[in-house]
Amino acid sequence: MTNVLVTGGAGYIGSHACKALKAAGYTPVCFDNHSTGWEEAVKFGPSIKGDLLNPSEIATAFEKYNPVAVMHFAALSQVGESMQKPGKYWRENVLGAVNLVEAAVAHGCTNFVFSSTCATYGEHDNIQLDEDTPQEPINAYGASKKAIEDILQNFADSHDLNHVIFRYFNVAGADPEGEIGEFHQPETHLVPLMLDAIEGKRPALTVFGTDYDTPDGTCIRDYVHVMDLVDAHILGLKWLQDGKGNAVFNLGTGSGFSVREVAAHSKAVTNKEVPIVEGPRRAGDCTKLVSGSEKAEKVLGWQPTRSTLETMITDAWRWHQNGHYTK
Repeated sequence: MTNVLVTGGAGYIGSHACKALKAAGYTPVCFDNHSTGWEEAVKFGPSIKGDLLNPSEIATAFEKYNPVAVMHFAALSQVGESMQKPGKYWRENVLGAVNLVEAAVAHGCTNFVFSSTCATYGEHDNIQLDEDTPQEPINAYGASKKAIEDILQNFADSHDLNHVIFRYFNVAGADPEGEIGEFHQPETHLVPLMLDAIEGKRPALTVFGTDYDTPDGTCIRDYVHVMDLVDAHILGLKWLQDGKGNAVFNLGTGSGFSVREVAAHSKAVTNKEVPIVEGPRRAGDCTKLVSGSEKAEKVLGWQPTRSTLETMITDAWRWHQNGHYTK
């Protein structure tokens, strides 16, 4: 049995990764403290309720399942909160990662796939980010993820820890088969917030900042379908198992969309108006963040087939109407 330890496996991206791993012939072992994840999303392999801040719980997972690799998704990820509470992000994200990496090395598990973020680059407006763009994070979330990248390199130098790092920004969409999807409490992501507003589950979508230097004044982001994203992680895992060495890949479409453009596509897909109210900018938000994926496509053979706004919103809308977690 080929076990892969998936931290944050009860969360949005982690649960989709677990489904993709099972389809690829692996057994995903979910390791999650359920602070933001959902028990109902754990459907594709065994589960351990544990916390990365507790080394003994991590050790138990390695000893019981002897994974061949780690996929590390577990993290705090709210940019605004990270500006307010940086210590929380350094403690939870970075210390948790140190504990995880040390446990992996101690148990001879030296293949590590890390879910990083384009937020490590900071604000580089009007350029397409690539893997060589200087990393200058402007918030504690991005800084904590960059620190974990550095930790992985340190352990690669000292313990031959093989790793693939994926940097991406806005993930959207849901499992097309409807088994799992995106659901947060509180909700912070644009597409589900927009769909909530369309359905009347919140009074309106708040657009934070309408005076950015963009064509319509709202922030621009690059969106990747969650199923395309986790497909890249499977390719990254196979890359490591084939002994091809450490690598960093951006995952994006190279095309950014503003908040108002996403709203327009949501209206087109749902045939419903999106109620919008305007609010002030949020601290730590960049004007434009767009990430290409030429390296991932050329080197890994990654082909994002679902990462159009229409497909992402259609899949998200299907899940939004039919499935929410309750436990």
